[in-house]
Amino acid sequence: MMSCTDDLKADANILIASALFVSKVRFAMSISLTESAAQRIQAFLKNRGKGEGLRLGVRTSGCSGMAYVLEFADVINEEDTVFEDKGVKVIIDGKSMVYLDGTELDFVKEGLNEGFKFNNPNVNSECGCGESFHV
Repeated sequence: MMSCTDDLKADANILIASALFVSKVRFAMSISLTESAAQRIQAFLKNRGKGEGLRLGVRTSGCSGMAYVLEFADVINEEDTVFEDKGVKVIIDGKSMVYLDGTELDFVKEGLNEGFKFNNPNVNSECGCGESFHV
């Protein structure tokens, strides 16, 4: 027969195990950079002379519903998640993380055009112009 103390210990162990699982799931989320993207971001930050890293996000926009937001971050907010890859801090707000998890950011040159390209496994469709996406 279990005592109240044994029941409390069992409940506490379940809570600890649940917290560890949630913490592992949270940190299993990721954003990565290609070498090309990391070098380009580092060059921009160096030329700029300040900044914590690159802030990635999404906003409601375009024909497909969402668009990427890229900007330099001078401040890391409490609700931000910060990843570091290849010496670059990538900062994501909590609302955008679910849409960006697993994304690889690349910097590509195609003919006369160059720019950042999002390789996002969460995207179900994109608009014809490539400016927005749907998850």
